[in-house]
Amino acid sequence: MSRILLVASESAPFIKTGGLGEVIGSLPKALKAQGEQVAVMIPDYIQIPEEYREKMTLIQELVTPLGWRQQYVGLKKLVHEGITYYFVDNEQYFKRDWLYGQYDDGERFVFFCRAALTALPYLDEFPDVIHCHDWQTAVIPLFLQSFYQDVEGYQDIKTVFTIHNLKFQGVFPRVVGTDLMNLPEDRLNNEGLEFYGKLNFMKAGIVYCDALTTVSPTYAEEIKTPFYGENLHGLIQKYEDKLSGILNGIDPPEKLVKTKAEYRNQLQERLGLPFNSKCPIISMIGRFTAQKGMDLIMRVIDEILLLDVQMVMLGGGEAMYEWMLREVLWHNPSKLRVHTTYEQDLADLIYSASDIYLMPSLYEPCGIGQMIAMQHGAAPVARETGGLKDTVAAYDPETGAGNGFLFSNFNAHELLYTVQNAVSLYYDDPAAWARVVKQAEAADFSWADSAGRYKALYEQLRG
Repeated sequence: MSRILLVASESAPFIKTGGLGEVIGSLPKALKAQGEQVAVMIPDYIQIPEEYREKMTLIQELVTPLGWRQQYVGLKKLVHEGITYYFVDNEQYFKRDWLYGQYDDGERFVFFCRAALTALPYLDEFPDVIHCHDWQTAVIPLFLQSFYQDVEGYQDIKTVFTIHNLKFQGVFPRVVGTDLMNLPEDRLNNEGLEFYGKLNFMKAGIVYCDALTTVSPTYAEEIKTPFYGENLHGLIQKYEDKLSGILNGIDPPEKLVKTKAEYRNQLQERLGLPFNSKCPIISMIGRFTAQKGMDLIMRVIDEILLLDVQMVMLGGGEAMYEWMLREVLWHNPSKLRVHTTYEQDLADLIYSASDIYLMPSLYEPCGIGQMIAMQHGAAPVARETGGLKDTVAAYDPETGAGNGFLFSNFNAHELLYTVQNAVSLYYDDPAAWARVVKQAEAADFSWADSAGRYKALYEQLRG
């Protein structure tokens, strides 16, 4: 058994903005089921609901160095569903309107990383492994090597750094390193944090961690290439010996209590779509961004809506796409609904009512939507990239194998052709369609296998 501390910038159910929060909410329980001793540490954001805040206990007040400063740290604790959570409190940094995108994000997360290490003696136990996630916690391995190698209790700690999305790297002016980190010059050069005249936190995690992971096997290979590597592909190639891809999992869904047709009618009634018990519902849930393939969708959405289908899109994102969708909606009031305010109960209903789920991503480190959709009996139409390639098996009309529909190139008409094939199968061969859906529902996306891989990695580091 290893003592594992997961450090991240968000975690369900307390605070989440996307997949990272989902993972940090689910992975600890799966690791505990593998016999690991797990704790989690996140910032104490003001947005954490009062129902959790009132259960927190302040266990220590201390200060942490931040360059020449000494900054206050309030360390709070809460046990939730058998997992111990620690919250780093400092209102100067975490009493904000938004989690990210602040003018001083570099300072905020340097503070969080240094505070996390300063707080270790006050946890229930010292960790054997600190598992860091994305750029917000990426300088923890660097700080551990730079300041704590001779400090009692810290010497044997190993670090794992997981890249959830290489696109977001935490790039800041050099002054963040000189003024806030108090690092020697050899940590700020090209072999360390330096990145085109600035400092790159993601780079620090890659260089200084003991083990490097990302969230799917295919994405682990993709980020070694220029197209997916976001100007870090050469660095990742240099450290590929410590890189592995471990697919994210999801919690098992609640058991569906209605038929697909009943959920379809419920969704049509809620969104004001015409009642139609036969046509397939095509859905997309997520951010309306270029990464999610919105350019492809907007290029062919009129052709998709010429098919005998209804289409529902839930999410928000770039104003350009929202404006374009409003225009399409104006011309297709009986076939399309677009909901730009995320509501969890509506998302659940859309998954349950959908027959086809769109994920034509430009890149997709892992993807969770396609897994949830498949467990709700919706066949994904996805681009063959990242975790989509690892979780969706293309339907083969010769053998009947497959649990979805894939296309290879980032091309709008390949997307359209694949959607047309899926809709044709739905109407022309109900038995084959039922087989695809059954195989989608049978796919195992539980955390058990992935948590076992993390457990083996932790043991290897300690060994």
